[in-house]
This record gives sequence, C-alpha cells and structure tokens, in this order.
Amino acid sequence: MEIKYMQRALELAAKGIGYTNPNPLVGAVIVKHGKIIGEGYHEVCGSNHAEVNAFKNATEDVSDATMYVTLEPCSHYGKTPPCANAIVEKGIKKVVVGLKDPNPLVAGKGIQILKDNNIGVITGVLEEEGRKLNEIFLKYITTKKPFCILKTAMTLDGKIAAYTGDSKWITNELSRKHVHQLRHRVSGIMVGIGTILADDPLLTTRLDTGNGSDPTRIIVDSSLRIPLEAKVLHVESKAKTIVATTELADKDKIKALEDMRVEVIITPLKNNRVDLSYLMKALGERGIDSVLLEGGSELNYSAIEEEIVDKVNAFIAPKIIGGREAKTPIGGTGKAVMSEAVSIEKLQIHSFGDDVMLEGYIKRK
Repeated sequence: MEIKYMQRALELAAKGIGYTNPNPLVGAVIVKHGKIIGEGYHEVCGSNHAEVNAFKNATEDVSDATMYVTLEPCSHYGKTPPCANAIVEKGIKKVVVGLKDPNPLVAGKGIQILKDNNIGVITGVLEEEGRKLNEIFLKYITTKKPFCILKTAMTLDGKIAAYTGDSKWITNELSRKHVHQLRHRVSGIMVGIGTILADDPLLTTRLDTGNGSDPTRIIVDSSLRIPLEAKVLHVESKAKTIVATTELADKDKIKALEDMRVEVIITPLKNNRVDLSYLMKALGERGIDSVLLEGGSELNYSAIEEEIVDKVNAFIAPKIIGGREAKTPIGGTGKAVMSEAVSIEKLQIHSFGDDVMLEGYIKRK
C-alpha cells in the first residue's frame, strides 16, 4: 500500500513540471482508515508547499492519519513556513518519505523534527523514481550549477542536416511536441550562434494547451556575430534573452544589445571561445537551474568536453540522407581512440510514432 500511495504522490508532483523551478517537484497524499482524504502538490514557485495544499484539500480531520510525501518536509522558513512543523501541529501519526532533501537548509532536519514529536517516519519509498523526477533540483541545490540536457535529432545514418544545411524537419510532429515539453520543464535553452544564423529560431515553448513556460534564451556567441534583427532578440515573452560572449566582442554591439534589454555575459576565453564552465556557474547564480542544450555539432562537442552535460536525449528518425559533408550531432576534434569515448549509462528507449528517442546520462569517470 505504501508504494500505491507514493506513486499517487509522484503523479501529483509531476503536475508542477515547468512551474516550480528552482524549487523541487513535490506531491503529498493523506491517508486515513485506508482511504485518501487529502491530496496536494507544489504548484508554483513561492506558493504553498505540497503538504499545506494537501491539508487544505482534506475532506475530514487529518489527526492520526498517514502522510505520503515525495520529498522530506522542509524545516526552515523560506517563502513559506516549515512544513514539518505544520505536520506536527495537524496531528499526523506517520509520515512516509520518498526522498531525503539534500538542501543544506533541510538535510534530515525535517525528519528529525517529526521524530522528536513522536511521529513515525519511513524513508526511501520509491526513492529512485523520486530522484529522477527531481534530478534538476538535486543537482542545482547541491552544486548551484544547472542540470544540462543535450538534445539532438538525427537521421538513421546520424545526420543532423542535409549537406545543403536543410534540417526541417528530421523528426516527426510527436517528437517535436515532446521537445516543447522539455522546453517547458527547464528554465533555460541554449544554442550557438551557428543555429541563430542558420535557422533564426524563436526558442520559445509552444504547447497545445497554450500555457507553456518559456525558458530563458541563451545564445553562445564568442565574437558577437548575432544580427540585431534576429528573432530571438525580439520575442514577446516574460523570459529574457542572454548572450554569452567574450572579450572578442565589439563594445558598441554589446551596448546595442543591452539597450534592447538583452543581458550580456562576458566569459573568459577558453580555446578562443566562450568558457562554458564559467557560463554555467554564471547561469546558476542567476537562478537558472536547468538548461536544454539544442546546439549544433561544435557547441555540443564543446559542452561534452567541458563536462557540463548531465543527460542526453537523442531523437532518431527512420530516414537516410547520406552526404560526406552532412553534419553529425557531435563535431569538434573528436576522440583519437575508442577507449576515450564518452559513455552513456541508464539508457532508456522511448517511441514517438516512427521516431525513437534514446535517453541516458553521461557516465563520469
């Protein structure tokens, strides 16, 4: 029964995807006499936590009930009061926790408050599922650097565009819809200047429901070649645009961008390009907890070399276009021998009509 109720709590938590960043996704279920009497989830960053919403939605007195919560109840005052204290005050008898909170402000303190008040605590129920749901939060809260997902789309023969540069469309509509769901989930989307010059994209979220959240648009442009009329600089969106460049950039153009309310981040030069490690740290300092990297082959290779990529989503379409000059997902110099290859672990395969998506995590040595 513990698994059943925790699964429901995880389903509730997932409803907050795209709205809680940089806060975690949390769901809570209150059970009494074998039935659910209250449910809640963290809906929007800064709003009530899941436990409080579950109490608000309860259909009867919650005293002596059991609460199932996907993440350890908080123990500190932030934008809301501590949930652990609220659980004590409401007279909950037992709390089943999916995942302990690594946030230094919590880190076991919430569980200890419950135990100190004679509330039974069980931890680790569906922990791996909870960890995957909150992989963005878990990295960001412990490192202050964004969780980075490298997304690419290729043909069956490994090409991301024809030799002419044409790339619309490699994947089908279902795959492209999923990409917009990914954009909705993250707080930043990153491309290189090559993508801007070739495709002139908007880099917005377009969901069927029409209520997707736009991520912050991040353009990596070492020598500031971006045209001032590029669409990405003129998007009507609550999300801002950031251009990452270097000392190679023209100072007058930097000012022109800033006058357009574009934030310019100047990083140190690394191999005559933007220092991606520096950039990720700077993005984290700005509250950007996650980045969807939709770069071209050169930026993708640099990102892997700089070890900023955590996860890979590789879409493969059942098409063959060939071409010696047709680009592949990862460019750059490449590895000299197979023993140096970057390995992917925890691989999963997802289907989107005729397309497939390989999802896995970069294996750290």
